[in-house]
Amino acid sequence: MTPAQDPFYIVKEEIQDSIDKLQSTFQQWENIPSNTGEHVHFTKELLTNCESVEWQVDELNKAITVASRDPAYYGLNETELGRRKNWTASALKQVQTIRRSVEAGKAKGGFSNGSRQELLGSSQTGRSNTQYTAMDNDDFITSESDRQMLLIKQQDEELDELSASVQRIGGVGLTIHDELVGQEKILDELSMEMETTSNRLDFVQKRVAMVMKKASAKGQIMMIAFLIVLFIILFVLVFLT
Repeated sequence: MTPAQDPFYIVKEEIQDSIDKLQSTFQQWENIPSNTGEHVHFTKELLTNCESVEWQVDELNKAITVASRDPAYYGLNETELGRRKNWTASALKQVQTIRRSVEAGKAKGGFSNGSRQELLGSSQTGRSNTQYTAMDNDDFITSESDRQMLLIKQQDEELDELSASVQRIGGVGLTIHDELVGQEKILDELSMEMETTSNRLDFVQKRVAMVMKKASAKGQIMMIAFLIVLFIILFVLVFLT
């Protein structure tokens, strides 16, 4: 089975795309000042995506564990299994590193009561000093609203992509299951055919033994010739039809 047809590589590509997007979002998160609405939004998004990717890697690890029980059945060897296990371990380590960094930043990014009072006091001082006009405030509110709408739209698009990715992984799992069921059915049919053929041959051998005991030398030669012709006919019927 080529990499393009192997379900492992299809799922691996999906997970790698998710990790690349996760790393890109993490880099944006690092450049956003803490204690801002945007920072909180990106923090939640990163933790959600980390959890999703960890689940995908865990499911892929389960599939590798199943394949490792009988590698020859799935057309694999120990080298390929080791390569797959190393990749999933590396992918999981990348995601866990991002998760720990985000959780640590989240723990340090909260507002204390003193900070809130300071912000409130500075806001009141600003209003008392009339630093901004009413028009400036309206423009600022409009800008913030547009930015929040853009962030919500971006999050919706990423969630849609994540949902589609999960659906594709589920489809691949169902395809693997159907293929295994089909192969099992073929093996059962082949086993039944082999058993039937074996029974026929046993019957013929018993008949031949009985006839050989009763036949003369000339009759034995004729009987051998007859059995050879019969064997050829049975071979054609069983294996070529």
